[in-house]
Amino acid sequence: AIDWEARISINGQLCGSHRGGYDAFSLDITDAVKPGADNELIIAVADATGAGQAIGKQNFNKIAKPGGIAYSPSSGIWQTPWLESVPPLHIENLQLIPDLAASSLRLTAHTSPATSPATSPAEIEITAFHGTQEVARLRGPANTELLLPIPTPHLWTPDDPFLYTLHVRLGDDTVHSYFGMRHIALGKNPQGFTSMLLNGQPLFQAGPLDQGFWPDGLHTAPTDAALRWDIEEMKRLGFNMVRKHIKIEPSRWYYWCDKLGLLVWQDMPSGGAGIGGDREKEGTPAAPELTQQFEHELHQMVLQHLNHPSIIMWVIFNEAWGQYDTRRLAQQVKAWDPSRLVNASSGWADQGVGDLKDWHNYPTPVCPDPEPSRAAVLGEFGGIGLPTPGHTWVESAWGYRGVTGTRSLTRKYTELWRHVHALRSQGLNAAVYTQLTDVETEGNGLLTYDRERLKLDPVAALQAHRGHFAPPVTFTPVAPTAEHAPISWRFTTTAPSPDWLQPTFDDSSWAEGPAGFGAPDFKGATPRTPWTSEELWLRRRFTLPPGALHFPALRILRGQEIDVYLGGTLAMQLKGSDSAYDEFDILPAAAATLTPGEICLAIHCRRSKSPPFIDAGLMQETHP
Repeated sequence: AIDWEARISINGQLCGSHRGGYDAFSLDITDAVKPGADNELIIAVADATGAGQAIGKQNFNKIAKPGGIAYSPSSGIWQTPWLESVPPLHIENLQLIPDLAASSLRLTAHTSPATSPATSPAEIEITAFHGTQEVARLRGPANTELLLPIPTPHLWTPDDPFLYTLHVRLGDDTVHSYFGMRHIALGKNPQGFTSMLLNGQPLFQAGPLDQGFWPDGLHTAPTDAALRWDIEEMKRLGFNMVRKHIKIEPSRWYYWCDKLGLLVWQDMPSGGAGIGGDREKEGTPAAPELTQQFEHELHQMVLQHLNHPSIIMWVIFNEAWGQYDTRRLAQQVKAWDPSRLVNASSGWADQGVGDLKDWHNYPTPVCPDPEPSRAAVLGEFGGIGLPTPGHTWVESAWGYRGVTGTRSLTRKYTELWRHVHALRSQGLNAAVYTQLTDVETEGNGLLTYDRERLKLDPVAALQAHRGHFAPPVTFTPVAPTAEHAPISWRFTTTAPSPDWLQPTFDDSSWAEGPAGFGAPDFKGATPRTPWTSEELWLRRRFTLPPGALHFPALRILRGQEIDVYLGGTLAMQLKGSDSAYDEFDILPAAAATLTPGEICLAIHCRRSKSPPFIDAGLMQETHP
């Protein structure tokens, strides 16, 4: 794969060209090479990273939001090229479709040059193995669909990803491959809801959104082992599905999904083939050359990855990005591949077509209204951000909702999945959490961008994905918030001296007022003390009784960025705003200051676009 337009020359002779950043292509260079001599290969690549191309999310946002977040464009050779010598008549590709109803594999071997069965049929020999034991053998014409019987097929599932070995021979050319026997379709679950059925059985699908980006190679993973590691990590966390988001991977990635057992929702990379769409409606087709290129690449995605048993769904559009002619394209993709589900539009501009009704909601899970002919799925939710210093692409990475540590991320994450599993009683089939890893400016991954840190408890995450939950964590006040009664703070709107956050600082000249502090139009609570300035400094003293605190946390409601200090030590920094009170982890150095005696809680608030508000208190975890 070369992003985006490539021209290939051998010894100064142009051998061919190709457009499209994600599909493989090959060229016959027989007439251009010089046997027994040095040969010069030149691959010239051009990439405007512009509208009309099918491109990854990071590039797409750079184009769609020129005044917004800066993403890094990527281009060039990003999948492995190779040189291969083949006989004049050889197998160019295989088409493998499992047919459980017939206990067979439907196989077509396409040859190059193609031969007509009516004139000069080329015969192929097919052999299938269960481990080392031969289970099927068949001879028949190439370029024709053949039915290879598989007696008592060993079914492929995420828990038992069994693969048969396959040998296909055409004269002097032999191809070694594999296949999995599985079937994906819609049907009714025991509760009567339209559901996705794997091998005839309902299977709730839980997985992450995965953009497949890497800090050292962007589109390209550093090694094949790294590709495998991502799949293994998803399996270790108890996921049985992944949504490959607006990117098409090298075949090795899908091989590891096949081998290790992970269902794949495969997105088509977004493009500019449709214009003018929004949350409610699809766009209109762009210039014909743009729609033709998009549909050509869409077709190539289906053709080139047709054989992977892990892929159970094609996702055509994401959130109205370049969306147009949804009904026609959904029918077209279904015609290209009737063996899989088609998700016509994941999120936003649903046109009522395809096999799924797919909603997006952040951060809280929701369930689309059930329909008789489409399964209800949640294509994106969550997005809890936990930037990890030393492992981020940029200094400040964002999430849809922020937390401050592993305990608070684990707690919020498992509660979101508790909500997801409760929605199954309303017909929810699947949920996709945003996202597997941090990506460039996005800090809402379960893993850091460099894959060196897992941000939450893996055991709790695994249990949550499987629908098993401990009783919810609760908190008791140590120094209460002002939710139920006024709590007095010292405050100032004039920048104080640098030692203002220290317990020994004299704040007697500051004003005094009851929390919360804020603007009257803040929608999370009613302030008791008005705050209209750009910045606000707060101090509050309270006494800790004897005895150790059990996992202390700060309970905060805020409408702006804040820095929080305990005992003169930074306890947390929060960006954005919240609409409800929440508990946040305290940095270890600040937690160490929480010894019996007088404690000083100090907060620096900076207004943002949201109406300002601040209230805070100290809590500790309590367990049943």
